Amino acid sequence: MFTLSAFADEISPDPHVQIDVLKSCGVRHIEFRSILNSNVLALSDLQIQEFKSLLDKNDFKLSAIGSPIGKIRIDEPFGPHLEKLKRAIALCKIFGTPNIRIFSYYPPEGLEWDDYDDHRREVMDRMWEKCKLAKKAGVRLLHENEHRIYGESPAHVADLLETVTAGPDGDALAAVYDAANYVFGGHDPMDGWERTKTWTRHLHIKDWKRGDKHGSIPGEGEGQFPRWLADAVKMGYDGFATMEPHLLGGGPTGGYTGPELFPKAVAAFKKLLDAAGANYS
Repeated sequence: MFTLSAFADEISPDPHVQIDVLKSCGVRHIEFRSILNSNVLALSDLQIQEFKSLLDKNDFKLSAIGSPIGKIRIDEPFGPHLEKLKRAIALCKIFGTPNIRIFSYYPPEGLEWDDYDDHRREVMDRMWEKCKLAKKAGVRLLHENEHRIYGESPAHVADLLETVTAGPDGDALAAVYDAANYVFGGHDPMDGWERTKTWTRHLHIKDWKRGDKHGSIPGEGEGQFPRWLADAVKMGYDGFATMEPHLLGGGPTGGYTGPELFPKAVAAFKKLLDAAGANYS
């Protein structure tokens, strides 16, 4: 079963507009990244409670806390970043979601992801430390493949997942699969799927054409949606599929699609699910 969700800040910074548009699309889950142009981890307790009340009033739930954890350089201090993870864990309890989206660190200044070998152990150590916290709290970390972090290429993502999940608290880590991020980074999205599908418990739905500055309608880019969706259905995928179309642009802190285009992206993805014979809600 594919359960539809959305990075609702792609619609508007206004949470009321987010809710209205998602209702019209038949989507009842949100991956909480930001409201009011403020990241989820920067919001005050009052803002959190007001948003929770809005969700409850409209019968919405969260698919995950869409945190930026792991989007710092690997040579930046870890302690303050770990405190942000503790905040994300606390928000999981407030919103009743077990999932936190994370990343696996940018390289030091002047290096690229493929020059990362000298820092691999530090990446793994930090991931193990985060898994220890997550396991104790009963939450799950979902690693997203992302441009320029350690887990950008299919090989690095597979290495990360295989290594960390073999640790004592490794069952607190799973994978987000984002086909567009592989395309954007110059990688084969099907290679990414094949190497990581064993650990994949979450999908981010955006498509891309190489060289473009914004996303494509799902199925119209180079993300090979029909191929990996068919395999996911065959495997009995049971998890969230979170809309993140980036149709008007995107960057390290998020993207924008707008209230007019967002429903078109949802409708296109539902057609892909229908063609794959998927059950969804």
